[in-house]
Order: sequence, then C-alpha cells, then structure tokens
Amino acid sequence: MNLFSLLQARAAAGKPVRVALIGAGKFGSMFLSQVPHVPGLEVPVIVDLDRDRAREACRTVGWDAERIAATSFTDDGVRAINGPIDVVVEATGNPAVGIRHARAAIAAGKHIVMVNVEADVLAGPLLAQEARKAGVVYSLAYGDQPALTAEMVDWARATGFRVVAAGKGTKYLPAYHDVTPDGVWQHYGLTAGEAQSAGMNPQMFNSFLDGTKSAIEMAAIANACTLDVPTDGLLFPPCGVDDLPHIMRPRDKGGVLERSGVVEVVSSIERDGRPVFRDLRWGVYVVLEAPNDYAADCFRQYGLKTDASGRYAAMYKPYHLIGLELNISILSAALRGEPTGQATGFRGDVAAVAKRNLRAGEMLDGEGGYTVWGRLMPAASSLKIGALPIGLAHRVRLRQDVAHGAVVRWSDVEFDANSETVGARKAMEAAFAAQH
Repeated sequence: MNLFSLLQARAAAGKPVRVALIGAGKFGSMFLSQVPHVPGLEVPVIVDLDRDRAREACRTVGWDAERIAATSFTDDGVRAINGPIDVVVEATGNPAVGIRHARAAIAAGKHIVMVNVEADVLAGPLLAQEARKAGVVYSLAYGDQPALTAEMVDWARATGFRVVAAGKGTKYLPAYHDVTPDGVWQHYGLTAGEAQSAGMNPQMFNSFLDGTKSAIEMAAIANACTLDVPTDGLLFPPCGVDDLPHIMRPRDKGGVLERSGVVEVVSSIERDGRPVFRDLRWGVYVVLEAPNDYAADCFRQYGLKTDASGRYAAMYKPYHLIGLELNISILSAALRGEPTGQATGFRGDVAAVAKRNLRAGEMLDGEGGYTVWGRLMPAASSLKIGALPIGLAHRVRLRQDVAHGAVVRWSDVEFDANSETVGARKAMEAAFAAQH
C-alpha cells in the first residue's frame, strides 16, 4: 500500500517510470487515459501497426497536443523495447507477437506486463522462468480478471484460509460454444451496424461469448496460483454472490465442485436464460474454508454469507476496470520488483475444439472465430492426447476431418515446426512436463 509514495519519490528525484505500450486498442487506450493524471509515470513510446490510429486513441482519451507531440509512435516493437524505458506493456492480443516481445524485453533487461493473456497461457510458465533468471519481472496485468483473482487468492492464503475455488463471472449458456462472429451481436443486444459503428471486433467479442476467453483466463489463474483445473472443463454454474459459499464447494459437501482448490467460472444467467440474482458477471471471487471453529464463528460474527455449515464463505470484487487499473502492475514491477500474478507452473491448458464438423483442407481461424473454441483442460490431459492449443489454432490447415465437439490435435493440422511460437510452446511443455 505504498506504490503512490514510492512513485512520488521517483517523480521528486526526476526519475519517472517510463513505459513502452505495445498495442493501442481498448485496453491500451484505457491505460493511456490515466497517464496524464499520474505524476512520475511517462509513456515516451507507443507501438501499434497503425500509428495514426494510436495517435487518434491518445486524442480520444484526452491527451493534449503537447503530450502527443512529445511521444514517439512506431510499428517496431523490438526497437521500442530497446529504448530508454523501464517497463514494457504487451497489449496486442496476438500470442506469437506477445511471446516475441516478452523475450525481447527479457533480453533487454526490461520488466514485462503481459496484458496478452493468450500468450501467457501458451507459454507463460517458460517466459516467467526466463524473466526470473534474467532478474526482471514478468507479470499478469492488474485490472484484468486473472491478476485480480490472483491477488484475492494470495490474500486468502496469506491470512490462513484454505482456497476452495477462485475465478470470475460471465454470461454463459451451453449453446454459446458454437456461436460464430456472424451471430454474436444478438447475444449482446446489438445489431451488426451498431457494433460496426462502435468499432467493435466481432471475433474478439465472440471469444468472450463462446467460452474461449473464460478458459484462457482460468488457465492463467491456475498456472499462477497452483490451483487445479476441472477434469472435464469449466462447469459455468449459475451463481450469484450470496450463493458462492453454497454452490462453489465440493460435491461431497453439497456443492458442484469435483474437489477443493479449483478454478471455475460462474454464470450470470440461469440455463433457461433468466438472470441470476446479484450476479457476478463483471467481477472475480474466491471461496474460503475456515481452518477452525473459531474462524468460522468469526465469519458469522462479522456478517459474511456462508453455507449452512458456516465453514465456507466468499470474498468477491464486483467489477474490474481493465486498463484503468494497469498502473498497479507497472508500478509493482518498476518500484517493488514484484509481479501482480505470474505463472509458476503448467497446470491448465486451453485446447481447440471444433465448432462444427470440420473437413480436411480447411483453415482454422483461431480464438472467437468460425471453426474452433477453447476448452479448459488439465495440462496433463492436454499433453497426453496431444491437444492443439487454441493459441496455435490460427491459420493452420487441417490434415484430416475433425468431428463437431472433438478436440483438435497436433496430428490433425499442418504446422511449421520451425516457427518461433511453436518452438516456445514445445520448450515450455518440455520444461514443465515433469510436474505431471
């Protein structure tokens, strides 16, 4: 709780924390909107494939002409990383690009904040290991749900509670897994025209709807918090905040979980489409188990909602502010040398699953697209069957048919074994396979 005072000291010394932002999309823009209001924090360089769009993003979020003129806009991420900066923020959303930028930052001795959770799930355990060896910080991005959940898990464990479940909320129905970008907007209450005029990307928003983004975020949490992954994938049980201690407990205690210590996503709507009372659609949670009768009595005395036994309670955060909160990660890395969540092992993976019957010769189009969605799997199970990670299921051609609902495997696709991204993934699997 001293980040602001540490930053003030840096500002007074004339040594601001300098950030290179890579990717000026929605997350990056939200971060940029806060920069003028944080003395001691500077963004001297912004990297984007469309430099004019990046400049316009700065104008849109309120940067004045003087600040924009003093900022370098480039499409060369590696060059920016090697400039006079302290922290790199990777916010492109492209796994291959994210891995490349992370490794460039580590090689240059710069801290890396990985907004790009797709890259983190594909190779994050390896990248974090490489960063630790190089003496720099590799961190999940505060404001995004994985880092916020990791913070709550850390709080629970540091205070002596057992973590039963941790995760987030979302809007979910089983039929969403097969939704394609053509049908996504009806589920958001928008027309295609309204979405287009707002600059909303249908494939990106479809990844939130079809379960892929939830799977990716839960894998990141499992890998950062040494939590288990449900054997058969996420359940998405409908659950409001008051019912978290009752529903999100092990089955042998009356809940829905196969065991204690897992990640899970709760749905904001019932299976028949009715809204859940006091839903957690925008938030994160952790379910706690009291270690003794005294702690359980304290739950009751201090007003926590519990299950009937009084032993299970929950803490939650109803909202997350995405890029508006990103400074917590940046300053934690630069001023404390600490990550706000970081993969420590390979426990969860996200496999590509066919949205329909796919035919040999078809090209997969990745996260949120027309061909596959991402299912959360235990890493051991994914490795055993040779599942193709969702992060590599983009622009690869099928060698053979894959049935609707089946996991796509490495053996089902043509891939470039010499690809840097494939190499990083294979190195990560080899480095952490001993855990299983």
